[in-house]
Amino acid sequence: MKINVLVAEIGSTTTVVNAFGDIETCPKFLGQGQAPTTVLEGDVNIGLNNAIENLRQSLGCDKISYDEMLATSSAAGGLKMTVHGLVYDMTVKAAREAALGAGANIHLVTAGKLRRSDIKKIKEMSPNIILVAGGVDYGERDTAIYNSEVIAGLDIDVPVIYAGNVQNHEDVKEIFEENNKSHLLYIVDNVYPKIDILNVEPTREVIQDAFEEHIIHAPGMTRVRELVKGPIIPTPGAVMEASKLLKEYIGDLVTLDVGGATTDVHSVTDGSEEVNRILISPEPTAKRTVEGDLGVYVNMRNIVEIIGKEKLIKDLKINEKKLEELIENHRPIPVTDDQISFVERLTIEAVINSVHRHAGGFRDLYGSNGKKTLAEGKDLTNVKWIIGTGGALTRLPNRVNIIKQIALSNKGDKLLPTKEAEILIDNDYIMASLGVLSKRYKEAAFNLLKQSLKID
Repeated sequence: MKINVLVAEIGSTTTVVNAFGDIETCPKFLGQGQAPTTVLEGDVNIGLNNAIENLRQSLGCDKISYDEMLATSSAAGGLKMTVHGLVYDMTVKAAREAALGAGANIHLVTAGKLRRSDIKKIKEMSPNIILVAGGVDYGERDTAIYNSEVIAGLDIDVPVIYAGNVQNHEDVKEIFEENNKSHLLYIVDNVYPKIDILNVEPTREVIQDAFEEHIIHAPGMTRVRELVKGPIIPTPGAVMEASKLLKEYIGDLVTLDVGGATTDVHSVTDGSEEVNRILISPEPTAKRTVEGDLGVYVNMRNIVEIIGKEKLIKDLKINEKKLEELIENHRPIPVTDDQISFVERLTIEAVINSVHRHAGGFRDLYGSNGKKTLAEGKDLTNVKWIIGTGGALTRLPNRVNIIKQIALSNKGDKLLPTKEAEILIDNDYIMASLGVLSKRYKEAAFNLLKQSLKID
């Protein structure tokens, strides 16, 4: 069988391949194959080939051929980054937003000049990319230059992105030239060029370029790079790309990705004019947060603790013995009615907590003129669509009702989506694949998204 484009999603535990046909005319989702990711075997290509074989079997054909392959990857921890800026609430925040939106997992954030303990941590964690920011344009210069000198002098071959004060460009170039590391340096526009101005998109794009160029995150990934003729981007970054694409066509939205280990929230909205007038500090149009304690499989016990066992027993209408049995025998894919109800309750908690953490809220300040209400954080009140993707929100029977709990959970102090926001489900579970596909075939990716989300 001839396939136009094959998109591989190489995850930490599972590798999925999605097949697409008639990409230039009337794009179709042909089918999906999956297999365990084989990082531990020393070569992720084994898992990739097994997933392609599984696809062949599910399509019922003798042989598969494809014109091109694209890929997303979160294998071996995905894209690990460290971020180093000047002031935490300003340039560090901007740099962090850029990294998260590109699909990175941030393992270290520092403000000010790097200390010995910071340098030790950088060496120990072996990041895939280091991001240096600091200083508005034509403002403070010394901190970013000092940090660049320290990082360039480290005995590690890691791509470094400089996204700070524009006045430092020549100095930073010279620093990396002197350390014979010019090939590892990427210079991009300042992420925080002026006070209260964010400019994160150029940095996000360069992060993904650097990820592609230095794709060495898992055993065998260099061979995958040889197979893949198009883009390879981090899986969470691909979900963000799909979300940004949808925003162009259908308006402001939030995408929820509840997984086994984490829950990611991607919002693409500028918020309402009313809230923007009282907003304390700027927020990016496209924002991603990742909650590492809210996975419904790997981190199931964390969510059980958040809910409380007594409340779980009451909500699920079961006894203590049954709850302990569900916890001990918890599996990645629930089968029985009790297991499904248990995972749905975990998912409700993951969804509500992750969106509450992602969204901003109102703050009352009291002064000589009385009370003044201000807003802080991301405003989701203008969101028209809430999209569910990931294993839980594409497969659980009550997925739509789970998402409806977001608006119902608002006590009036949070900038959450309203009850009027419509709910869409990524029924084919292909949003990440379509994010990377949109890099090459934008119109086709949107049409396939419409099919999966069942919108006109």
